[in-house]
Amino acid sequence: MTRTARRPTIVDVARAAGVSKSLVSAALRGEAGVGADSRERILAAADELGYRTNGWAQRLVSGRSDLVGVLLTDLRNAYQTDIVNGIEDAARDAGFDVILSHGRRDRGLLRARLQGLIDLGVDAVIAVTGHLDADDLEAAAAQLPIVVVGRPSSVPDAAGWIRNDDEEGARLALAHLHERGHERIAFLHGSSRPATRARRDTYRSLVADPREFDADASGIAHLLDAVAAGDVSAVFAANDRLAAQIVADASDRGLRVPGDLAVVGYDNTELADLVRPGLTTIDQPRPAMGGEATTLALAMLRGGAPARTVAVPRLVIRGSSG
Repeated sequence: MTRTARRPTIVDVARAAGVSKSLVSAALRGEAGVGADSRERILAAADELGYRTNGWAQRLVSGRSDLVGVLLTDLRNAYQTDIVNGIEDAARDAGFDVILSHGRRDRGLLRARLQGLIDLGVDAVIAVTGHLDADDLEAAAAQLPIVVVGRPSSVPDAAGWIRNDDEEGARLALAHLHERGHERIAFLHGSSRPATRARRDTYRSLVADPREFDADASGIAHLLDAVAAGDVSAVFAANDRLAAQIVADASDRGLRVPGDLAVVGYDNTELADLVRPGLTTIDQPRPAMGGEATTLALAMLRGGAPARTVAVPRLVIRGSSG
């Protein structure tokens, strides 16, 4: 027997072993009623031909794919990739595989990719994004379990949800700066998403003279002008990427961090450990959030009700805040 040029089929195995196709199918599934000699001959023929069972087809026959679809806003975002690590670990422990789909910060593409995962036959979807509309989430939830990780504008009752306590995280950041003696604290942001708004609103409530700056070139220039003039002594950045950028731009201006400007970020991504000085930041338990999202999704798959969880952040102190 030699390997065929095309991918071998169950018919090829039956012909090579001199048995029926149904007997081959039963042997490959490990069913009782197949004699030891026949089973050995069938398995030997399958191995010789290089035949592999179509696990995907078998899963579909059973009505389950054992796949969790994960929809991301941006693969470059360390916050999201850390959550994916948690999802993959929890899915593997539960006997599920993971398929990733990337929306590239495009709302229309996210919607199409969400439908693509559903059409592919995944058992559940975890949407690590705040950019899907409530209508899109509700339509998906009518077809399969879906859990949102993040803070979109609205989450329908039929979807599970896990998010960070952004208000508490902002309180931790500002309490730390106040304890360091800072009163002239600025807020640096780059979007108007709900998570950013929650951090901004808390900032406004806790800072006597709030000063907010957009994270574009002119906004950062104005912020550093205020630092040089002595009007700002600390900045709370909406995420670690912005915090790292302000540290770098301050250095280019000859301003010292933390001597002239204390900096606190948000997310505790890998970037926080890489910049110098290291970033003081608010840690979201990202792998744990991914694992919890998987647990919620699989519980819904077994008939459980959609659940909602709020993850508790913590302050991680490094050199950027003094």
